[in-house]
Amino acid sequence: ASEDPWEAWNALRTMCDFHPRLFAMLVLTPDLPDSAAVLDRWMGEPVVAAELPARTFLTNKKGFPVLSRRHQLFVSRLLARGVQLVVSGYTGPSALPYYQYLEHLHGALPPPSDERLFSKGYEDYLQAPLQPLKDNLESGTYETFEKDPVKYARYEEAVRRALLDRVPEAEADTRVSVVMVVGAGRGPLVAASLRAAASAGRKVRVWAVEKNPNAVVTLQCRVMDEWGDAVTVVASDMRRWKAPEQADIMVSELLGSFGDNELSPECLDGAQTFLKPGGVSVPSSYTSYLAPLSSSKLWNATNDFGELKFFETPYVVDILQAHTLAPPQSCFTFRHPNPDVDKECVDNSRYRVMRFKVGEAATLFGFAGYFDSVLYQDVNISIHPDTFSTGMFSWFPIYFPLRHPMYVPEGATVEVHFWRCCNEQRVWYEWAVSSPDISPVHNPGGRSYWIGL
Repeated sequence: ASEDPWEAWNALRTMCDFHPRLFAMLVLTPDLPDSAAVLDRWMGEPVVAAELPARTFLTNKKGFPVLSRRHQLFVSRLLARGVQLVVSGYTGPSALPYYQYLEHLHGALPPPSDERLFSKGYEDYLQAPLQPLKDNLESGTYETFEKDPVKYARYEEAVRRALLDRVPEAEADTRVSVVMVVGAGRGPLVAASLRAAASAGRKVRVWAVEKNPNAVVTLQCRVMDEWGDAVTVVASDMRRWKAPEQADIMVSELLGSFGDNELSPECLDGAQTFLKPGGVSVPSSYTSYLAPLSSSKLWNATNDFGELKFFETPYVVDILQAHTLAPPQSCFTFRHPNPDVDKECVDNSRYRVMRFKVGEAATLFGFAGYFDSVLYQDVNISIHPDTFSTGMFSWFPIYFPLRHPMYVPEGATVEVHFWRCCNEQRVWYEWAVSSPDISPVHNPGGRSYWIGL
């Protein structure tokens, strides 16, 4: 028998073939492990209950039971995940003082953030990524994203700074900057660009380019009701529109949870022809990131679909019951304007191999993906855990599953290969692990999942 409780649990659930109805109950003894990493990995396991023996508690000056600081922190994390607590082995007439203390810990949990309130009900729920280039988004989808209080404020600041940098104060009253919002949707970036111009004291002429006929109707109504002659609406695919003039600033919100997975590179490369030499793209760059992930809940949710193709599909998901085995590493980066656009063939395919050093032994169930984007200079938006734009809720992380869970020994290196593949009709991702074990290549040739051009 292993001395490590997690190793014993992992052996049991592996022998049970990772059955979705197998759950863990922890016993929190006085000698809680010193290593934070040992405790962290339980955050990726299906822990439904925890037993607190009375001997784990200390007694305060007033004679009431309390927990050590380290126990408090771990119990609070369990409470935040809805884990049930059971007190055992107490003496005296009642366990009430123990439960009153635990209720105090529960009441002391910080209130949920705005983004957590927004995502309530979607925790660990697998969703197919949007394909706005192939499909026309519904009005309700636009409405949800338009409520983001952070994203459009950052865009507005980026456009404001770009206008100030491009138009000197002496020309503020005479020079009109051309701003093209490509993929304008129902107009939130158009409104942000107009606010930015007013704030900067600069004159602008705005083009709103949108292919979705339903969104175009909304844009035209806003021109009549709000914007007037300051905005011209163009009902066209940005890649095919023949612009009558070139833009000083091109603004877009084509980013997906993995940065490029909603085909921002392909769209902006096509639209770049109507950007002036030296013109500004907002965003100017974006980078995707990956981290090895332990989450039996997400893996079982994928396994429940019952077909191979679902293990070869990435999912947008508000990841909660999970543990990242190592910090995220950068994967693919795209910059705009793209200096390669003038070449005969623009190649947006990518390949990257990443190596993650893992501390404690764990089970690898897949990879979590994020992105960070530079809108303009030092104005960023990000869902990377270390640089997350607080309050922003337009994007959840993306999850790339593995067909088979992989045991990762203590101190081992996880080596993963990621490809972004392209042809004339579609873009898709392929991924494979080569260490500590070898997995099949997932989604070869885009057989299970692809993004249509």
